[in-house]
Amino acid sequence: MIRQRDIAVASFVVLAALARLLPHPWNFGPVGAMALFGGAHFRSRYGAYGFPLAALALSDAILGFYPNLWLTYASFCIFVWLGTLLRNSRNPLSIASAALAGSVSFFIITNFGVWASQSLYPKTWAGLQSCYIAGLPFFQNALLGDAFFTGILFGSFALAERRFPILQGRPASV
Repeated sequence: MIRQRDIAVASFVVLAALARLLPHPWNFGPVGAMALFGGAHFRSRYGAYGFPLAALALSDAILGFYPNLWLTYASFCIFVWLGTLLRNSRNPLSIASAALAGSVSFFIITNFGVWASQSLYPKTWAGLQSCYIAGLPFFQNALLGDAFFTGILFGSFALAERRFPILQGRPASV
């Protein structure tokens, strides 16, 4: 049986995915926060991973697919996993720490993928360093976007839970 909490959590994820379609600076987007939020609020593994990744896939279908897509999705699975660690302790420090860990892992994984699979950088230690250095402005935007949207999603849902007690309780089952 679908509960109001399930619908509310799914709605927050969908709204975050739709926000991705709005104009924004490179890498300043809601996707990491959406995955972290989904992991923290969906009770089932299917919902925690499936719903945010499906929302990401739908928005990618609209925006266009890109090289190393699988690395991006794998990185967002780390965000979801970090979110599952927040299920029993969603305090501001643990949420911020999880968002930071997700941002860092995304940066490390996706930039490594660019270096390893494309011809932009030589396949040397210096080439890998150059790739990471070139990605720093995007990493800065990702950190800011993840912090902003994590605050919006988790903060708004916490306010909604206070305002509407039916939303309180265990993570959603979807």
